[in-house]
Amino acid sequence: MTRTILVVDDEPAIVQIARDYLDRAGFRVISAGDGNEALRLARNERPALLVLDLMLPAIDGLDITRTLRQDPATRKLPIIMLTARVDETDRLIGLELGADDYITKPFSPRELVARVRAVLRRTDGGETHSSQIVVGDLVIDMERRSVRRNGEAVELTATEFDILAVLAREPGRPYTRAQLLDQVYDVSYAGYDRTVDAHIKNLRRKLEPDPQAPRYILTIYGVGYKFMEP
Repeated sequence: MTRTILVVDDEPAIVQIARDYLDRAGFRVISAGDGNEALRLARNERPALLVLDLMLPAIDGLDITRTLRQDPATRKLPIIMLTARVDETDRLIGLELGADDYITKPFSPRELVARVRAVLRRTDGGETHSSQIVVGDLVIDMERRSVRRNGEAVELTATEFDILAVLAREPGRPYTRAQLLDQVYDVSYAGYDRTVDAHIKNLRRKLEPDPQAPRYILTIYGVGYKFMEP
């Protein structure tokens, strides 16, 4: 089945480059040049993934991400942000809102295709594990890629789940930010440590009874993060 990718950018040349390379990779591409059209297509066309520029007329990429994550129909739509190198603050806000990955402009079209495939692999499940991890009031189901807290489902993005899974499979083991990036992203990634911090902040907000005093995902100062030992 051909997967549909929604590319949102107000620069027609960028949309065309993305379309050309994603077409060749076997994807169906639809596009929008502004935020209102992006939201309409995301809801009506149900794409497999959204490639989203942050700087858009009418509604910017951050507001689009926020709106999609609040709508049950689009909450799990994978999002790859397109950002300018100078927009680190916006990039981190985008990750905290639930974007799965980002690519800085100017970007390699081949890298875009690789990132799209990598995020879709994670969304589709990737490597599965039949076991469940139960810690406190958390139940992490590796096979179903689902998390429940006190019996209630917790909605995580594909990237958030993968980071949690890496940590939870080896409770007590410290992971550096670079190690987490290497485990989660299976393509070349010139990321920043703060990228991981943004995803951890999201996970704590969703999982921890008190995100300011975490009990599950612990900070190892000067190193990185670890999952609590049972």
